[in-house]
Amino acid sequence: MTDDYFTDREFGAVPRATEEINERLWAGLLSLVETRLDDGSFGYRFPQACPDPGKRPCGCDQSAFSKTLEAEVPAITWPLSAYQLPHTPVILDLLEFCAKAIGQPIEGSWHDYHDHYHISWDRPSGLAGMVAEVNRLLARNGVAFEMDADGKIHRILPAVLRVTLIQARFLTGDSATDRLLETARSRILAPNLEGRRDGLEKLWDAFERIKTLEPGNNKRVTADSMLDYAARPGSKLRTALGAEADALTTIGNTHRIRHSEVSQEPLETPLQIDYLFTRLFAFIYLQLKASNRAA
Repeated sequence: MTDDYFTDREFGAVPRATEEINERLWAGLLSLVETRLDDGSFGYRFPQACPDPGKRPCGCDQSAFSKTLEAEVPAITWPLSAYQLPHTPVILDLLEFCAKAIGQPIEGSWHDYHDHYHISWDRPSGLAGMVAEVNRLLARNGVAFEMDADGKIHRILPAVLRVTLIQARFLTGDSATDRLLETARSRILAPNLEGRRDGLEKLWDAFERIKTLEPGNNKRVTADSMLDYAARPGSKLRTALGAEADALTTIGNTHRIRHSEVSQEPLETPLQIDYLFTRLFAFIYLQLKASNRAA
């Protein structure tokens, strides 16, 4: 049995194009959290102790849950309300907090006097169930985030970039360049904008180092040597790649990517960051692949 709906099968899945959680989706996510609070799932981390000797767990201590949540996610407002929409990053923090706390409740012996079961928890089953529910809600509402199997939220990359970025293996021969590329790859997936800015900065740092991978002391000459792998010297494409290298260098020097002088213009939207990352990554990957420095 599949987990899709009629409209998914008939018309295709909703494009994962928005990075904002609206009121309707927030209400659905809130319902998920409240249901798990009520059934004791979060007792895995916040167990409520039976009053009788032995203090066996019998549910979730909602007071401990809420107080710890407010301390770990300071921007949250408790009690949660469907009529008060938190900022999207705050909601994503809430979901990760809940993922750390969840387990599937397993009823044990019935305690007749206090009218409750003693409970244990299956952590893997509880987490897997929450991940599936969260991802279904995010996907059905076209939100470009998803929760991984460990309960961490990641951004879904634009389709044009996703496959190449995930599959690429960097073998530049320079460990510092490889680290910059790996950091850029992981940071561009960050849910928060500052993380993505850092990913773009690391990619631009790698771009400058790649210009010096070929032997020699003249950066312009070694940079040209890298481009010669990608296109035949003297060809129209080689000329175009040289112009692209110059254009990218200019963008890096005139925008607030690697440096923070007051004369540099900041990037204003997440879409601009994605565009420049995609453009620069494609240019870098072409050179590395053509020179046998990437797989």
